[in-house]
Amino acid sequence: MSSSFAASKMLVDRAHIQNFSDAGSLEPHWGYAFRVVPCTNDAGSCEYLDSVYWSHDVSMLYSFILWAVIGGILFVWCLGRHFIPSRRSDATALGGESERPTVRQTGLYRLTRSAKVTARHYLLPESMVRIFGRTTRLQILVLAILAGYLLIFSFIGIVYKRWITPVKNMPGVYNTRSGLGPWSNRVGVLAFALTPLSVMLSSRESLLSLITGIPYQHFNFLHRWLGYIIFLQSAFHTLGWTIIEARLYQPQPKIWDGFISQLYMIWGVIAMIFLCFLFVFSTRWAIRFTGYEFFRKAHYIVAMLYLGACWGHWVQLNCWMIASLAVWFLDRGIRLVRTALIHYDYLPGSTSVMGFRSATAAVTLFPDDSHGDVVRLDFNHNHDAWNIGQHFFVCFPELTISQSHPFTPCSVPGTSTKGQRHSYILRSKKGATRKLAELARRKLEGTEKEATTDTPATTSVILAGPYGQSLVGGLAAASEINVLCVAGGTGVTFVLPVLMSLVSGAHPPSGRTIEFIWAIRRKNDMLWIQDELNTLELATKTSNLKISIFVTREDDTHGKNNKAADSVDALKNEFVTIEERKSQSDTSSHGQNTEIEVASPPSSSVSSPDHINEDASRSSSFAIHHARVPAVSNPSTSRPDIAALVKGFVSSTVRGPTRVFASGPGGMVSDLRNAVAACNSAGKVWKGDGRYDVKLVNDDRLEW
Repeated sequence: MSSSFAASKMLVDRAHIQNFSDAGSLEPHWGYAFRVVPCTNDAGSCEYLDSVYWSHDVSMLYSFILWAVIGGILFVWCLGRHFIPSRRSDATALGGESERPTVRQTGLYRLTRSAKVTARHYLLPESMVRIFGRTTRLQILVLAILAGYLLIFSFIGIVYKRWITPVKNMPGVYNTRSGLGPWSNRVGVLAFALTPLSVMLSSRESLLSLITGIPYQHFNFLHRWLGYIIFLQSAFHTLGWTIIEARLYQPQPKIWDGFISQLYMIWGVIAMIFLCFLFVFSTRWAIRFTGYEFFRKAHYIVAMLYLGACWGHWVQLNCWMIASLAVWFLDRGIRLVRTALIHYDYLPGSTSVMGFRSATAAVTLFPDDSHGDVVRLDFNHNHDAWNIGQHFFVCFPELTISQSHPFTPCSVPGTSTKGQRHSYILRSKKGATRKLAELARRKLEGTEKEATTDTPATTSVILAGPYGQSLVGGLAAASEINVLCVAGGTGVTFVLPVLMSLVSGAHPPSGRTIEFIWAIRRKNDMLWIQDELNTLELATKTSNLKISIFVTREDDTHGKNNKAADSVDALKNEFVTIEERKSQSDTSSHGQNTEIEVASPPSSSVSSPDHINEDASRSSSFAIHHARVPAVSNPSTSRPDIAALVKGFVSSTVRGPTRVFASGPGGMVSDLRNAVAACNSAGKVWKGDGRYDVKLVNDDRLEW
């Protein structure tokens, strides 16, 4: 009661209206100061107070309605995930030969499926990239709905009127009171109410992902733009009360000096400074200038300070800050538990003593002075299997324990008897990845000097995870779903496990069409996944799998630093299939040719549909499309035409929907979104042609 009275006294000092000494009783209002009743001021002041308290009560109601709407949407979404008819095969039973479905599709199923296809056709492409970045229209639509909702509820339920009231004991001096005060409070209340949602959208251990099935990284766009909305609301809240206290209330500067020196106002100024810092240093330009690690650490620290400053500014609304802190600490706590569950095991050399044990990874370095060295990590670790498509946050203790980065394992879980097999491929850029490449180089040089080449260089790793959703749930059993995997560079780690899981079964499904498209800069980039490529090459003989690798350009210092062979024959000799290795081992013979065909186009461009079709007609199920003239100055001229490739793949399928799995540069993902959207046709799906139900599943963990 004493703290509430102090808060009420604070409001009295600021407003110069209520007289607590004459109070008959105090009327509580959630999130605001107590109201003195009955009002003993002049009629205008009493009417203004009625407006202030009524508007605040409405503001609190609107904030609760906001969360009720969010909760209702999540509840309906959760029900829909479990009760809306799931995808039914538009083909006969698995392994059937008929191209036409014999199982009749219900009207509700076709309507639901057609609605999804329509939404995908219009909402999957990107819009206003310069403003929103590389994000889909669906994300922008959700943001627009949220912004529109907040805009409407920021202005309704407020009395827009002006009151001219006399200043006590100062004849001829008047205060101007208006709806600006209640409106400023409204946007402030909404900013507080949105804070827990912003924290939830940024959480790695996401409750939203658990309910909706959407991976946590897909909420980053809304988190960023919701932060911008909170910044604008706070700025307008600050501007509104600055105008009121510095201009509309009299006498000046006495009123302003007394207002700004109050403790709650000092905390408000501090909170606004923290929020300005968060806004400025979360822009893509600031992140590129300062580096992602600075952004991440500074964002965590300043965000916590901001929550504390908000608590100090308006303690009556600390419920929103408590909720935000609870979500934040729960997220961090679960992360630590996940890491402990993975690494708490029997210590080396002991069968009874358990403790924290990091994994030891073998390091393979692929030097690339022009674009950044590529590092491959391979190790086994005893823990539960993850789902294909999930990723881990990997920490390298030899470099630092304060950083971890998300990487997708390119290995298939549950295939090793010595624990889970982890394989990661990463390109060194800045920060930890560059330091890791330098560490790998030093260790490899050390093993060479010591003549211990049989012992690979190693480094310790600590894992946190897994995170994300399964990519292949039910895919292996549904043989009518066609699969197109598209990757650029090290993005191959996202799609490779999907391919390996589909072709490594005891009875690989033959009813679907599978194609793997990989765009790389140099020919010897294929060495990153040489063993996996050999396995896939063998699978082309037993399943309907086609592999197309596009070499988009060579190193601009080609001939000096590039260790790949310049000739096609030499490149073929670099790749020896598993069957040939076995044959070589049995016969001790050498120089056998592989079955990998290298398709060399007649020009430097492989972006025209005609050219792609020509290559396809000349190629076997494993083809390397190589630009004869490297397009270093203009790389886009040698990149594959994504739209033509996707359209051609969908046209080549016999039946069933298509799932496109993709990871790569932002430009490639943008092209894929447009291409996949164009292939979706609700009319054809409604008529029963499931081939035009095309879904894109892409890795959305791009960092600026």
